Amino acid sequence: MSFKHGEMAIQELGSRQYKDRDDEDMAKFGRKQRFERNFGFLSMLGFTTTMMCTWEAVLTAPTSAGQYHWVSILAPKGQAVFLSWVTGWLDMIGWWANTASGVYFAATVLQGLLVLNYDGYDFQRWHGTLLMFAALVICLLVNSFGARLLPKIEGLILILHTAGFLAILIPLVYLAPHKNAEFVFANFTNTSGWKNSGLTWLIGLMGTNLPFIGYDGPCHMSEEVVNASVIVPWCMIATIMLNGTLGFAMVLAFLFCVGDLDAALDSATGYDFIEVFFNATKSHAGTSVMSAIVIALTICASFGFLASSSRLTWALAKDKGIPFADFLSHISTRTSGSALPLRAIAFCAIITAITCLINIGSSAAFNAMISLTTAGLFSSYEIAIVLILIKKLKNEPLQYGPWKMGRLWGILINIGSICFLTITIFFSFFPEELPVTPTNMNWSVVVFMGEFLLGLGWYLVRGRKIYHGPVMDVPVAVGEGGVVGGDGGDDE
Repeated sequence: MSFKHGEMAIQELGSRQYKDRDDEDMAKFGRKQRFERNFGFLSMLGFTTTMMCTWEAVLTAPTSAGQYHWVSILAPKGQAVFLSWVTGWLDMIGWWANTASGVYFAATVLQGLLVLNYDGYDFQRWHGTLLMFAALVICLLVNSFGARLLPKIEGLILILHTAGFLAILIPLVYLAPHKNAEFVFANFTNTSGWKNSGLTWLIGLMGTNLPFIGYDGPCHMSEEVVNASVIVPWCMIATIMLNGTLGFAMVLAFLFCVGDLDAALDSATGYDFIEVFFNATKSHAGTSVMSAIVIALTICASFGFLASSSRLTWALAKDKGIPFADFLSHISTRTSGSALPLRAIAFCAIITAITCLINIGSSAAFNAMISLTTAGLFSSYEIAIVLILIKKLKNEPLQYGPWKMGRLWGILINIGSICFLTITIFFSFFPEELPVTPTNMNWSVVVFMGEFLLGLGWYLVRGRKIYHGPVMDVPVAVGEGGVVGGDGGDDE
């Protein structure tokens, strides 16, 4: 991988001297600068590491539209508009679900601590929903009134992310009884009811998807990042290295310190890691502090979830790709003093709140809704990767930015990505255990198809008449793509 202007020090990557490059990158694809570029390398690294691969594609079009813009450029002319819309719709519903899953996890872990610390606490789903609303309000305030401080907040979160890792790892390893290496590396435990070990492993693989979800988040913030064509992919790669290292270390530590596996899995708190923390520390206070770090980081991650989902919703609305486009594409400067898509932010928060209400009636239905995170986001990744692979195999010209993997490595990584994404999407619809009941059934395939068909119905009736691909705000300076000219959203 090489830089256009040679090696750069990390502190220079987000320097204001690269504003001209940002303007040039936007002009290449007919985009007009609408947001302030407040994020530098460290603040965006904090953003990506707490959110957690399609980093190569952002180099060609660093805009808030992300995947659906790339698809409009990469797809054959006759299919570019439709495939672009499909990609944008799947990506958007995936991010909506991801935001809901973030506040859900934070809220229910807090409920788990209440179960641990108070014997008389009666776990109720509506309690969890109210806690979700509280977490969502915090995210909404940070993304609106605190938007100008968000880059600084994300920098502090990066410190909390690494310090929190040590604050959990050290007492866990030091205090907990340890399993042997055979248990960690050679023991296979199957409690799912599925008889085939290979099938069980593939279904169980779904639990490891979280670190691979949300890597496109920085792409949707590209228009607010200084020197985006370098900073955004840099942060994606740095996130993989940082979170990959920390994550692998935590997995090993957790497995060695898990203690009684059945007790952890059947914990009354609802979360095995809370039981493992308590087994290690033998202290309610110590367990609460360690779990509070997890809760805090999850809420911080949800700041980014809401920010990314709102920018994508705004971008798709600006391009007339969703209902109420004129309303949602509005940009305001009244609340925080900087240009923000406040209506899109509020709309995404409302969608999240409505999704959280489902948890009161049925946890199975709610889990089916938030499972759209995997199917929606991964489908949008795969469409873009398949198209860029076809371009490479046909030796068709591709316009790259400062980063490039090279033809051979690019093709191999694209093929590997497609295989992984296909397997993951397919098995994300399987029930986790047998026998299947209405309660443990994985209803995500029903919800996924329902939301897709709902959007497709709107597209066929209305959308195809007004959505023509990413809108060109200014004349295209360089390059070409399956896009057309038009007006952007309204500013205030």
